[in-house]
Amino acid sequence: MTSITSIHTTSSWLGQLYGDVNCIAAGIGNLTVNCVPRTANTVAHALARPLKFNITDYTGGLPTLIYEPNTWTKTANVLFLDAPVGAGFSYATISEAWSESDTKVAAQAYEFLRNWLIEHSNFMNNMVYLGSDSYQGLVTPILAQDIINGNEAGIEPQVNIKGLSLGCPHTNSDLEDNTIVTFAHRMALISDAMYKSAKTSCNGNYIDSTNPKCTEAVASISQCIEQVNEADILGPNCAFVSPKPKEGAQGVLKENSRNFILPWSRNGDFWCKNFDYILFDIWINYKSVQDALHVRPGTVKEVFRCNITLKSEYSFNVKDAFPYYKNLTSSGLQILVFSGDHDMTVTHIAVEQWINSLDLTIDTEWRPWFVDGQVAGYTRRYTNSGYRLTYATIKGAGHSPTEYKRKECYDMFHRWIHYYPL
Repeated sequence: MTSITSIHTTSSWLGQLYGDVNCIAAGIGNLTVNCVPRTANTVAHALARPLKFNITDYTGGLPTLIYEPNTWTKTANVLFLDAPVGAGFSYATISEAWSESDTKVAAQAYEFLRNWLIEHSNFMNNMVYLGSDSYQGLVTPILAQDIINGNEAGIEPQVNIKGLSLGCPHTNSDLEDNTIVTFAHRMALISDAMYKSAKTSCNGNYIDSTNPKCTEAVASISQCIEQVNEADILGPNCAFVSPKPKEGAQGVLKENSRNFILPWSRNGDFWCKNFDYILFDIWINYKSVQDALHVRPGTVKEVFRCNITLKSEYSFNVKDAFPYYKNLTSSGLQILVFSGDHDMTVTHIAVEQWINSLDLTIDTEWRPWFVDGQVAGYTRRYTNSGYRLTYATIKGAGHSPTEYKRKECYDMFHRWIHYYPL
């Protein structure tokens, strides 16, 4: 998808990966290239897409699309890649190809990018930025390292990688889970007494403790916050929903063992943010949509935003992305890391902890950044011999920030990609 404002072949690319390994609209895909963009699935994620579903006027049938003014395609051209195999309209012709892993997905994305550049040589000199969201914060630095290693080894074509854009990036499950208690206390979800009890008995380690008092304290906290929407603590707890096959958006919604029924009315207020996901599953399976997307007929019978079966064939073979991020600090890349300050899935506390562990020099101290004269979040910038990392919180945003604060995220990205201070 070319940039709305420019199709110059000297501009930047952003290749981006989103969400969980089995999901597409927020899933592993959408490799964006040129002028800024994202790496990885069928439909553009909230940050990149120039269109969005018209939820307000939806009464059934094929969902309609309306223009999204805060699309990152105003600043970048975008290339979308369905990955891993089985996400979106991607498929394999041999059984062995269905077995995927973190490192294999990164290697395949690198191979795809090189092949794409060969076929589209007019983009060969474009600056490439890799982007990610959520789980793909673990895969993206692997891809970046693969590209750097390939360039140093003289593999052609060379990929002109310049930086990474990372939204609420997953890096290490233990680190992230261990910050939930502190986050819950800061957000007034648990009492001072509950926090003090857990902190004292757990000694700062809240997961997999063998101390009975710690286990009891953490269990009390878990019970207290289990009905809070961990993706957005301010939002309703709609869970992760999708329509049952053939039932459409008015059917019963399922997530794990729980059942949800959304309020349905032609004039209703669709208070569940992930109602978008339901419309996606309906929209993407219309033949007219697939024809417009040039999907090869007969390759995929039915598409869902999240293909749960992929996890059974996926090897989570990288448990900690920190060593990759640490290694990249000597690469001279430009890095943007941003977090929603109301995200309890990958808390800003966890993200700030691993950034601080990189031992970078603070270039700009913690300060607010603004959009239209209002505080949009807080930011700090780090440097290391040509390497630059800009960290920003998105005030009031959940997981993923671009779904909650599109204008703020667009302004942030636009400033960063053009080397302006936030």
